[in-house]
Amino acid sequence: MNPLDWIILAVTLTGIIAYGLYKSRTTRNLDGYLLANRSLPWGLVLLSIMGTQASAITFLSAPGQAYTDGMRFVQYYFGLPIAMVVICIFFVPIFSKLKIYTAYEYLENRFDNKTRALTSFLFLLQRGLSTGISVFAPSIILSSILGWDIYWTNVFMGGLLIIYTLSGGAKAVAYTQQLQLVIIFTGMFLAAYMVVNMLPDGFGFSEALHAGGIMNKLNVITTGFRDGKFNWSDQYNLFSGIIGGFFLALSYFGTDQSQVGRYLTAKNLTESRMGLLMNGLVKVPMQFSILLIGVLVFSFYQFNKAPVFFNQALADKASKTTYGVQLKEIEEEYSRNFSLMPGLQKSYQEKIKEGNETVALQVENEITTVNNRTDSLKRKYKAVLKQALPGADTNDTNYIFLRFVVDYLPHGLVGLLIAIIFLASWGSIAAALNSLASSTMVDFHRRYSKKVIVPESEYQISRWYTLAWGIFCIIVAMFAYNIGNSLIEAVNVLGSLFYGVILGVFLVGFFMKKVKNGTIVFFAALITEFVVLLVFILTKMGYFKLGFLWLNPIGAFGVIIFTLLLQQLMQKRKSLP
Repeated sequence: MNPLDWIILAVTLTGIIAYGLYKSRTTRNLDGYLLANRSLPWGLVLLSIMGTQASAITFLSAPGQAYTDGMRFVQYYFGLPIAMVVICIFFVPIFSKLKIYTAYEYLENRFDNKTRALTSFLFLLQRGLSTGISVFAPSIILSSILGWDIYWTNVFMGGLLIIYTLSGGAKAVAYTQQLQLVIIFTGMFLAAYMVVNMLPDGFGFSEALHAGGIMNKLNVITTGFRDGKFNWSDQYNLFSGIIGGFFLALSYFGTDQSQVGRYLTAKNLTESRMGLLMNGLVKVPMQFSILLIGVLVFSFYQFNKAPVFFNQALADKASKTTYGVQLKEIEEEYSRNFSLMPGLQKSYQEKIKEGNETVALQVENEITTVNNRTDSLKRKYKAVLKQALPGADTNDTNYIFLRFVVDYLPHGLVGLLIAIIFLASWGSIAAALNSLASSTMVDFHRRYSKKVIVPESEYQISRWYTLAWGIFCIIVAMFAYNIGNSLIEAVNVLGSLFYGVILGVFLVGFFMKKVKNGTIVFFAALITEFVVLLVFILTKMGYFKLGFLWLNPIGAFGVIIFTLLLQQLMQKRKSLP
């Protein structure tokens, strides 16, 4: 980054903070700090919902996910529009009518306090851990650009985020997200345009899609069936996306306070519903576009040599060890292998335009062979890297888009795109910290405190809880370095461990009117959470294979089934003489 990039980065971030503080003049009570006085129109609710989802992970990791695994990740969102409709019909009217601060207040009215406390605790646990991973995402940028130690970078970034969140509360988050998303979409469009513009003469958008399609990067729809059998371990396919994704989205938007808190800020029920429904329409095309940038970057690297390993700081460190010579040899072999690629791609496009499909197919096979050889050399390089730096994270998916931005985009745009990733991070993490503070304050402090607390004190205590959760998230970020997955996948896996169970408790509350005993639901949720964690652990150990999205319906139906079983046992016990 040159001085122009730093100026644009500083001006963009400073302007956003100033705008948020100007717009966040709320009353100094819980309604103002946590719910923006329930005064926002549906447009701001929509942008706030989208901004809370669109973290730095979305813009940093999603293009890398598409680069390595193709577009099939978009199927993860296929159940979301259906979930929005269900939430608007059943969830939002109840929350709006009760005038609650958190979704979990409903559970005490419906069942008892311990059910509310358990569900709120599960939310706090998974959201706190997920937010910690989100803090790690922008730290990667500063660490890569400035060469800072990743742990000190986490402290620096986490500190900035805490100050940002403490400054304004929910209203600041909503208004800054409005401006952030405009800048974000502008910057991502410019990035996509620049990728295509930098391709060789005669190659445009359609040719870039062809280049990605050869290596199956445009695998938008996959059924999950292989040799006539459904592959339950396949993470992203049409069925896991619609079914598992539906339950995940239903829990995330219907029971996760970081999202429920967004639409509780609306003026009325209609505004809440409009914000959610519009989100259902916009989210899938938005995620499709972000993933498509990853495919375009892959196509760009078919004509320009990609780094053998995208985390340059780690590669430089390994090259100074005794394994440096071995790594250098792999790099040279990698360069020789790549030298064949540009000519093959040009030949393929020529044969396609000539209509010579037979020769085009032969060239396509050669392209596949070279790319497979490239992947093999990358795996070999990572294996040596692991020997050179034991314990180092050799998954470089999260660095792919960042490395492309820094290496190839013009100065000024580099600063803007780095600012975009920071903005996305600040918006989503601020919303998450706001929701963690609200749930802790309302579901635990206010519920269990024996002292009478005035509105001003509640406001101040909520800010202290925001600070405490910010520190917790920084600590979690310290352990995110060796997480092993792309960040966007890691966050969704973590959510799936808890979301199904939380959703199941709410489904029992909404639809099983005969169940009134909170103790039954409490133990059903505990048993199901144990089952979900056991299934996940056994899957990791290789005893059987199951994609993580299926954990969401398992959790939801598990709570319902165990509730019915425990109720039957209770009734039989009462009928005994």
